[in-house]
Amino acid sequence: MSTLKAATVSNRIIRRKRKRTGCDTDEPCPSGDDEPSPEPTEATNGNDSSTAAGKQCAKSRPHTQKKGLAGSQKVKCVIGWPARFIELEKTHRALNLVFTFCSTRRHLATTFDTLRSAVESHTKRELKPEDVAAIVALRPEGIYFGYVDEVMLQTDIKGAERDMTFKSSRSKHITVQGPAPDASVGGLTGMDNLGSRHPDDLPPSGREVLFFEFVDGDLKRQVQNRKSGEPVNPSRRLRDEDLKMPVYSQKQLTTLIEKRNQKFSNAVSTFINRCVEEKVDPEVVLCQEAEVYIPAPSEPEPAPPTSELSTIPKSIPKDRKSIPEIIQELKDSSWYTGQIVPDGHRGFDAQEAVYGDLDFLLSQDMVNALYNSKGILQFYAHQAEAINSLKAGHNVVVSTSTSSGKSLIYQLPVLHALEQDPDTRAMYIFPTKALAQDQKRSLKDMLGYLPGLENVLVETFDGDTPMHLRNEIRDEARIIFTNPDMLHITILPQEDRWRTFLKNLRYVVVDELHYYNGLMGSHVAFIMRRLRRICAAVGNRKVRFISCSATVANPEEHFKTIFGMKDVHLIDFDGSPSGRKEFLCWNTPFRDPGDPSSGRGSALAECARLFCQLILRGVRVIAFCRVRKQCEELVTATRSELESLGRPECVARVMGYRGGYTPQDRRRIESEMFEGKLMGIIATTALELGVDIGSLDCVISLGFPYTIANLRQQSGRAGRRNKDSLSILIGDCFPSDQHYMQNPDELFTKPNCELQVDLNNMLVLEGHIQCAAYEMPIRPAEDAHYFTPDLAKLCEERLVRDELGYYHCHDRFRPTPAKFVAIRDTEDDHFAIVNISHGQNTVLEELEASRAFFTLYDGAIFLHQGNSYLVRDFQPDRKIAKVEKVKVEWTTQQRDFTDIDPVECEAVRKIPGSLQAPADSGRCPGGQPAHHSTQQGHVAGCAEASSRDPRRPTS
Repeated sequence: MSTLKAATVSNRIIRRKRKRTGCDTDEPCPSGDDEPSPEPTEATNGNDSSTAAGKQCAKSRPHTQKKGLAGSQKVKCVIGWPARFIELEKTHRALNLVFTFCSTRRHLATTFDTLRSAVESHTKRELKPEDVAAIVALRPEGIYFGYVDEVMLQTDIKGAERDMTFKSSRSKHITVQGPAPDASVGGLTGMDNLGSRHPDDLPPSGREVLFFEFVDGDLKRQVQNRKSGEPVNPSRRLRDEDLKMPVYSQKQLTTLIEKRNQKFSNAVSTFINRCVEEKVDPEVVLCQEAEVYIPAPSEPEPAPPTSELSTIPKSIPKDRKSIPEIIQELKDSSWYTGQIVPDGHRGFDAQEAVYGDLDFLLSQDMVNALYNSKGILQFYAHQAEAINSLKAGHNVVVSTSTSSGKSLIYQLPVLHALEQDPDTRAMYIFPTKALAQDQKRSLKDMLGYLPGLENVLVETFDGDTPMHLRNEIRDEARIIFTNPDMLHITILPQEDRWRTFLKNLRYVVVDELHYYNGLMGSHVAFIMRRLRRICAAVGNRKVRFISCSATVANPEEHFKTIFGMKDVHLIDFDGSPSGRKEFLCWNTPFRDPGDPSSGRGSALAECARLFCQLILRGVRVIAFCRVRKQCEELVTATRSELESLGRPECVARVMGYRGGYTPQDRRRIESEMFEGKLMGIIATTALELGVDIGSLDCVISLGFPYTIANLRQQSGRAGRRNKDSLSILIGDCFPSDQHYMQNPDELFTKPNCELQVDLNNMLVLEGHIQCAAYEMPIRPAEDAHYFTPDLAKLCEERLVRDELGYYHCHDRFRPTPAKFVAIRDTEDDHFAIVNISHGQNTVLEELEASRAFFTLYDGAIFLHQGNSYLVRDFQPDRKIAKVEKVKVEWTTQQRDFTDIDPVECEAVRKIPGSLQAPADSGRCPGGQPAHHSTQQGHVAGCAEASSRDPRRPTS
């Protein structure tokens, strides 16, 4: 492969090698012999090789000829060209034209696949590697055609957009760019920093591409004058010259194309003349010589045999082994030292499906749609009971395990109602936009199989919905997917515009009910009460509420608290089937196995190794991390582990997933995981909720995830196709982790925690009463049951009463009281992280302002999808951080500290139990008390705090 590298990179490398070998002519040095053979012509027939050309062994390449083609003098052919050579001449002209065009665009790598379609459009026939090989055989000294490592191409998958300049001064004006339209053209994913490295020093990527290049000419480098825009010769070498787009004149391009065409014509004539003299068929001889130049990929070097790799398949299997077999293979590995704690391996038997029947008949169209879209022939028992309860007019809360088919419970009744009354409306409320999009796709798929309902408008109504579409969705949509925020800020305050929708509202679905806990739960509880109040005021008292939740201790009580309703039917048994589940408590080993005082090793490294061992055995894995930085570090560690195992081709099948990524990136990752393109995802709790990302075989929790309920929610993500599944809790060094490693029984025997919602929080209550009074004037006697028995007193103190006894919103909350009541702890200010590698200027992600100063500062290393980016320019006033991709083995951490400078003392007291250290107290300049103690007894008193620059990177 070393010779291929020397011959393939660029003319710049070739010239460098000429100087080392003493060959500094206009033509490149031959790669074969030190002394080139003279080219046979009419005057010189090359007797020494007259018979060798026709009988050359296919294993050795013919000598390259050079001197006969050095000039531009035309060689006359003694006979007419055979048809094969005429075809090749047309192919050469097309290749020459397309290659020269591509060579002026640095983001296009001239691979065979890149050139093929354009050449075929010129020649009107298929371009085959054999054709190119024949062209190379005629002129081997001027063309390279062979397989090279993808890293050698020095291109970037987004190179087509490198010329974009970053002109926006506000982060909201920055557009998130996807791959360029020609992103597939010779692209190399993730190699943005190749420009400063010699190609021979680049690590192999594990993938080879078929590369074509003319190596007989080099256009002079020109750059663009910044002021005039005219192409000029550079006066000095640019620091980043490899990244600048060269400028070529039309005359230069035309001259180079004609020169190559003339050289090829001379080569063909010379070849035919030689064959005529030797009395051999030129087409037969060319076919024999061309076989030598048909490229083949290089053989990969076999990885050294080790006991660690002995049980890992050579390629990721489509059908994995059973989970018990895989666990045993892990135990038999050389690196296993008893990480599974005593009594830390639990197995849960598979569960058979329990079916139930509906109390009413579905239409044949509905039955067909259920089968065609979801393959459903029978309902599970919990599904049937929930649907029957809704049909009977009850509200329903379902608390069953993950992937038990809860979504069908709120899809089927809505579709059944639409069949009977096309004016029926339904509102699906999800805590996140990703969940709403996921469920919308599922519902629209089912609607497509229902005659008469396939054109029913089903749309998302959230903060991303374009303004010009909102009126149409409000007036025409029968089902909307939204979130509590939009209900609070947009829908309820505009009751008059939404009146038709609210009058016909039949079902309200609130999924992931366990998400609404604590302060968030208090806000959502009052939002639901405001919704019920408005529906009742417009004459709709038939709204039914459907809610689904993970397994919690008090689902029925929590439902009643959130919705303020007593009529609720609880379904908490699970009739869905499930495969056998295995659970492992996996403790990180000590640094020194024989010395517990040495402390635990790196849980992150242990997780990366376990993650890689599983995906290489065909196990689809998701690993949950507690914080974003840990997620990125685990992605990096996983990639390093795969490369150390000799499997770099698997790196692209593992991706991170966390908050901060752009919506486009997150949807792409979800789609690739669902389609099976990815084998592993490393995520934060963003994927704890039920986004459907396909079948998962294993869940790894890196460290105890705060509560047992979170752990059970994460574990439930595995085993969605009735196959056996695995959950692993990796113990970190923290006390809570080690407690459960020593007491694994508690993970399985402790009851689920109860959800808490405080409806007596006066700050929350007053805010929502102001919102309710703005939506519709309050009459305490009628509305007290929605909010609080003390509503009359609260209205008298906080609202404005009119002459009819109605209470209105206070003026200090107008004109939009909902904006004064934040229901989530979210931030509006975000910093844009802009990737400037190779002039791309694309937004990697957005970061909340509260996180920015702990993550972004000049010289910081920022992690994104396991790649390292150096912060080149941090502009806090513009909320922009410009980063450049680098390859480093270290990270940075923000360092901040506070100095206390004493300025005044008010009192000195002795510390009890101390013989020498007095305590001084006083007041700071800001009026806050300060205390200081000193062993010397100096007067210290009030202290003035000075915080040093926190944006200092540390390795």
